[in-house]
Amino acid sequence: MFNMSAMNRRLIKDLAKTMSKNVEHFDKTETECLVREFYVLLDVHVSPGKECQGVDRERFRGFLHSVFGMSRDTMMDGVFRAFDKDRDGFISLKEWIQGLSVFLRGTLDEQIKHCFSVYDLNGDQFISRAEMLHLLKDSLHRRPTEDDSDEDYDPAEGVKELVDMTMSRMDADGDGRVSFEDFQAAVKRSSLLLEAFGPCLPDASPVEKFEQQVFTSSYDDVL
Repeated sequence: MFNMSAMNRRLIKDLAKTMSKNVEHFDKTETECLVREFYVLLDVHVSPGKECQGVDRERFRGFLHSVFGMSRDTMMDGVFRAFDKDRDGFISLKEWIQGLSVFLRGTLDEQIKHCFSVYDLNGDQFISRAEMLHLLKDSLHRRPTEDDSDEDYDPAEGVKELVDMTMSRMDADGDGRVSFEDFQAAVKRSSLLLEAFGPCLPDASPVEKFEQQVFTSSYDDVL
């Protein structure tokens, strides 16, 4: 259990004071709460000079699932990559604060960058047709209707059709892949395309619940 001693509290206040200067959407008090939540999630003690690698992929996936109801492996791994800016396999305290700033309260432009990062599976700054197929393969679930026969209904073909339709709306230069500029322009034309390849931003209800719990809890709650 995370031990919130008087020294811990002072260190967390000092960390929050420094970090809040570089965070767009949290004030100093909220940043302090999120610093504390970071160490609660890690279940480690904060002390002077102590190094902490950060939150690993599995712990972060557990956080996304339990708090925001995310369950798709591809989406959770993508959100982890979006947070883990230095690609060292851990979410540092700085990455945690900055990532949550966008994840919880980001502007449309910030959300566009976040979603594109999630969907760009290999990090080459493009969303390819193959990446789209991978992202959407479990998104098109429907039971065959009475008009369908088992032989006629092919989910894979449905995904390919969806990819073709989405590509036609996003691939402005017709090169068979979607650049960030393509993605941004498409979302600006229709905000419904922001999460076109899967849900990678939290719904309003769990965000409200998380913020209420984290920003209103007292230090005594984590003793």
